[in-house]
Amino acid sequence: MARKTDIPSSNYGEPRKFDPNFRGPVHNRSCTDVVCCVIFIIVILGYIALGTVAWIHGDPRKVVYPTDSHGQFCGHQNTPNAHKAILFYFNMLKCANPAVLINLQCPTTQLCVSKCPDRFSTLLDAWNTKNWEYYRQFCKPGFEIGSKSATEVIRDEDCPSMIVPSRPFLQRCFPDFITRNGILTVANQTLFKDGNNNERSVSDLKEAAKAANSEPKEFWKDITGGLASLLNAREIGMKIFEDYANSWDWILIGLVITMVVSLLFILLLRFTASVLLWLTVFGVFGALNYGIWHCYWEYDTLTGKPGADVAISDIGLHTDFSIYLQLSQTWLIFMISLSVIEVILFIMVIFLRMRLRIAIALLEEGSKAISHIMTTLFYPIITFFLLAICIAYWAVTAVFLASSGNAVYKVTPTDDACMYANLTCRPKTFSQTNITKVCPGAQCLFAFYGGESVYHRYILVLHLCNLFAFLWLVNFTIALGQCTLAGAFASYYWALKKPDDIPACPLYSSFSRAIRYHTGSLAFGSLILAMVQLARIVLEYLDHKLRGSQNACARFLFCCLRCCFYCLERFIKFINRNAYIMIAIYGKSFCTSSRDSFCLLMRNILRVAVLDKVTDFLLFLGKLLISGSVGVLAFFFFTRKIPVIQEEVPSLNYFWVPLLTVIFGSYMIAHGFFNVYAMCVDTLFLCFCEDLERNDGSSSRPYYMSPGLHKILRRGEEGATLGTTS
Repeated sequence: MARKTDIPSSNYGEPRKFDPNFRGPVHNRSCTDVVCCVIFIIVILGYIALGTVAWIHGDPRKVVYPTDSHGQFCGHQNTPNAHKAILFYFNMLKCANPAVLINLQCPTTQLCVSKCPDRFSTLLDAWNTKNWEYYRQFCKPGFEIGSKSATEVIRDEDCPSMIVPSRPFLQRCFPDFITRNGILTVANQTLFKDGNNNERSVSDLKEAAKAANSEPKEFWKDITGGLASLLNAREIGMKIFEDYANSWDWILIGLVITMVVSLLFILLLRFTASVLLWLTVFGVFGALNYGIWHCYWEYDTLTGKPGADVAISDIGLHTDFSIYLQLSQTWLIFMISLSVIEVILFIMVIFLRMRLRIAIALLEEGSKAISHIMTTLFYPIITFFLLAICIAYWAVTAVFLASSGNAVYKVTPTDDACMYANLTCRPKTFSQTNITKVCPGAQCLFAFYGGESVYHRYILVLHLCNLFAFLWLVNFTIALGQCTLAGAFASYYWALKKPDDIPACPLYSSFSRAIRYHTGSLAFGSLILAMVQLARIVLEYLDHKLRGSQNACARFLFCCLRCCFYCLERFIKFINRNAYIMIAIYGKSFCTSSRDSFCLLMRNILRVAVLDKVTDFLLFLGKLLISGSVGVLAFFFFTRKIPVIQEEVPSLNYFWVPLLTVIFGSYMIAHGFFNVYAMCVDTLFLCFCEDLERNDGSSSRPYYMSPGLHKILRRGEEGATLGTTS
């Protein structure tokens, strides 16, 4: 009996021939892509060496603690600055000097202090007055009034020429900016006196603060606007941390509920796949309808109330989300957004209703496979553990690389006419040079961490190597999981009498085969994907850095490149996923498996069109329903709308902190469970296509698929064929 294919076999290879000895994943196999395996091992050893070198040269204290002008850490234990954790700029206005872009450092003395100033004052005003005791704490240690004149003190920067009310941000003293009625102020003042008793605008301080926040190696991000809001980040962060401390146990309970619900959902699919998945579809629509009704009710209630008709743009940015919930415009936006989502989903369901039935049958078969190999549901824990190790190693290596180098000091004169400006100097011998005579008031101040060795010159290359090795290892970990799961599920499909013919410990056997024979093949596919991802990251970085200077043509070119690499990454992920399934079954090399899987899919293109995105759509709805249901439950709990347990609700600053954490965590947990399901469906689908080509359903060549699955998939194929011919 001839087998039908969607595309003539001559275009995409010959269909599989009947093999009476084939019983699923091949056990007699050999190592594949050995060269790539050797390269992968060498890269891992090199990555370990890179981490070791970074650990030897790096010092995380350079990232954690700010550094004063003498190269000492602020707030570091067992040092003179142990109780002085904040960096203070003597003359913030100098940070607006264009020399900052060249020297990579604000050209003014920087001192570690225990607290920021809380008042306006100048050195001349505080000199020999009762305010001197307060002012002197911001002078250099050991300075005594009377040893120099006020003019010499300002020239040598023994004391700041002025102080302004400030607050700590990123462990640095920045002016306490507050916007009142659209006017920028500091301590309710728009003007102040600088060290020379000249009146200056608060706007000058703002520009200087922006420049001061641009540190070496671009560790601190440039503040382009909304500085007053960012200065509240520390306070907001403390409140968020407090909310986590008060609600962490309830967050864990919510995540455990998600885990249990996800597990039950998958197990119930075996017995009630059709009913449960259609209930999922209608459940999503029901939730959307309720959301639309609730938004309309809130909008109708708030319409006409005093203060509720204010536009969101007039309110601005606030961390207290309850403010927005009191505006009618907020609920109108929610209602329109939910309506658009529901219309899109409704159209998709209408056009895919026949394909949904086919996908449901395959999902039901997948649920049976998982129920027979329950250990597959817990394999994502291994993947998560390995990914956590990769991420932790990459982050630690990146921090040590970023903190590599020795303190570099530069000559900082009082004016730009000094011929020694920006030259490297040594603080210990600086006073013995003639620089202070040629350039009175010049100082040898800390500039940045670096060096002139080969290691320091190629630090950027090492950062790229760290990133590339990280991407390769992450993709390899994911590939290992996919190949392991594919081998286990293929063992289920190719068992003629289920579950009696399923081999013992199929997950462990599949994992062993993948590690022992196919490390090179998995590394090969991961390498290709890592190279594309690295190119995407570099493009995103360049686009971010050059955004302000690009013309329309350059922006269009960058947009096209980003789009092309995004599509290329998605295509490679699709090819790799199916290649790993073929590797798990036949044990061939990556290139051969990629070709075989691609040709097999192209020979069954109609079935791919029927099942590929439809099953993804159904699984997405399942993840949406689970995470949404737990999110709604968490919302009612944290907003004290469940009377029975109102007293158990912890006191929170922002209820959305644990709520968003529960929703995000729930989605990720459901995503982990359903990813196993998706891999199962993809594996069974490829096995089904091979089964149709190898066998004809006769007694001598029986199908390995269940009769129900064969019936509904054949019906769907005939319907798709009729639709195509008509």
